[in-house]
Amino acid sequence: MDLITQLVDQVDFHWTQALRPRLEGLTDTEYFWEPVPGCWTVHPDGGIDFRYPPPQPEPFTTIAWRMAHVIVGVLAMRSHSHFGGPPADYQSWSYATDAATALRQLDEEYARWITGVRSLDDAALARPCGPAEGPYADYPMSALVLHINREVIHHGAEIACIRDLYVHTTKENR
Repeated sequence: MDLITQLVDQVDFHWTQALRPRLEGLTDTEYFWEPVPGCWTVHPDGGIDFRYPPPQPEPFTTIAWRMAHVIVGVLAMRSHSHFGGPPADYQSWSYATDAATALRQLDEEYARWITGVRSLDDAALARPCGPAEGPYADYPMSALVLHINREVIHHGAEIACIRDLYVHTTKENR
C-alpha cells in the first residue's frame, strides 16, 4: 500500500465509520448547547468567539465552535492554500447559524480536502508545505496531511463526546 493510500485511509475510515455517522441528527439545540457557563460559540448573528492568543485557561467550546474550527481552520484554509479552494479565514467566514448548514459546510470542506489529498503524488507529498502553513512551512506535505488527520480525528471525538454529554445531562433527554 502506498503512502497516499495510507494517509487517506486513516482519516477517511474515521470519517465514514465514526465521525460522520455520529453527527447524523444533530439538532440546533445540541449545536449551540453550552455544557458549562461562558462557552465560546458561534452566535445567531454569525459571529464567533475568538481571541489570539486565547485567554488562560482556554474557554470550553460548543459543538458549533468546534465544528467551525474544523470547517475553517483545519480544512477550508488548507484547501485554499494547497488545492485551489475558495479563500477562507476566521475573520471573513460565513459561520453556520444552524446545525444543518454546519453539517453541509463540514461535508463540503471535508470533500474538498480529501479530494485534494487524493490528487497528491509522491513528489507532492515530499515538497515543503510553504509559508501559508507557519510552523509546517518547511515540513513535507505528508506531515501536514498527518496533522490534519489528527485534527479531524481529535476534534471529531470531542464533538461526539459533547453530544454524549448532552444526551446524558439535559432534562429533555432524561
